[in-house]
Amino acid sequence: MGSRRVPRAGRLITVLSVVTAFGLTTAHNAAPASAQATQANQAAAATPGICQSARHPVIAARMSSRILAALAGRSSVVGLAVDDRVNGITCKLHPHWQFDSASVVKVTILSALLRKLQQEHRGLTAAQRRLATAMITLSDNNAASTLWAETGYPSLQHFLNLAGMNETVLGANGYWGLTLITAHDELTLLKLLTSANSVLATASRNYVLGLMARVVSYERWGVPAGAPTDVTVHVKNGWLPLATHGWRINSIGSFSGAGKDYMIVVLTDDNPTMAYGVNTVQDVAEVINHALNPGAASVIPAATPNASWGKPDEQIPGRSGGL
Repeated sequence: MGSRRVPRAGRLITVLSVVTAFGLTTAHNAAPASAQATQANQAAAATPGICQSARHPVIAARMSSRILAALAGRSSVVGLAVDDRVNGITCKLHPHWQFDSASVVKVTILSALLRKLQQEHRGLTAAQRRLATAMITLSDNNAASTLWAETGYPSLQHFLNLAGMNETVLGANGYWGLTLITAHDELTLLKLLTSANSVLATASRNYVLGLMARVVSYERWGVPAGAPTDVTVHVKNGWLPLATHGWRINSIGSFSGAGKDYMIVVLTDDNPTMAYGVNTVQDVAEVINHALNPGAASVIPAATPNASWGKPDEQIPGRSGGL
């Protein structure tokens, strides 16, 4: 697995600090519920906010404490980024830590291809449209490998440069699933897709988002959990086990319509199973979606295990499976 910018020892210290801050040792668990609540509130007040908002500081503080509570006691290592343009709320947790992308990178592949074709004053061929649809809506790996090769490393890197995704490192030897990504860069990508810019034309942005809105139901787990049913969810997930640090479970999404305009990125590893990682992502997503949509009459439920879960997203000879 590729190197990361923050030593894993530092991550362990952070996780232990969170556990200690929330009084989750065996001794503290024996304390009365009221005492635990007091300890949690004091810890939340003393903890630097994950979420920030000049207009809604109380909501941001509540989100921060509840995100930490959702992660307390879990083995998952998490990188998180949120941006709510309407309410002016942002969240960051280890936004610059690098994670293996798995299929989340497929959004980058398609975006880079569209940018390349824009520069060449060409559009997608019928064959490329079929491949793009399969790659995003079905997470088809053969389609991804074909479009990765057709786009080419130079054009992929050129897109990253133009997009300002400077922390992303493309996977070597054609292993697109081993591209190193950060929550910061994935949020940058979602911002690019959801607002006018000089990198991708409106038609290109709408095409990518349209496919992300059509991802098949059994792959729509992750960040949609807890979102109102009347918003449009554009999502892409990735899942991949490796011999070190377990399952990589990643989910990125943007939410629009019904007066909403926000984005969520949750990247994880050190998950013992796929279901464990999905639960980590969804626990965090539910906190965020509920906080950003108070009073929603109907919400998307957290996904439950599907027959497809547990199968690696990309086969990497000698490195995946058996976990």
